[in-house]
Amino acid sequence: MSASESTINEEKKTITKSWTQRVAEKLVGRKIVKVRYMDEQEAEDCGFESRPIVFVLDDGNSIYPMHDDEGNDAGAMGTTFQKLPTIPVIY
Repeated sequence: MSASESTINEEKKTITKSWTQRVAEKLVGRKIVKVRYMDEQEAEDCGFESRPIVFVLDDGNSIYPMHDDEGNDAGAMGTTFQKLPTIPVIY
């Protein structure tokens, strides 16, 4: 491995650790208190053509999947549930 590849790998590790910590601070210990699909107005407000599942947390915040980091439409979710391998978007 070259020195530049080693540097890139270390940067990836640092970024991964940083984002993991940021997300963990918001989610660890939280409880999902409601599960619903985003309504059509919410999806439109987000610029989505489809509607994702929304997990409402006990602190009033919500999380939902997006297609990418830029919010280019809603996203489906993969799961490890035997009879629910995918939580789809609704069009």
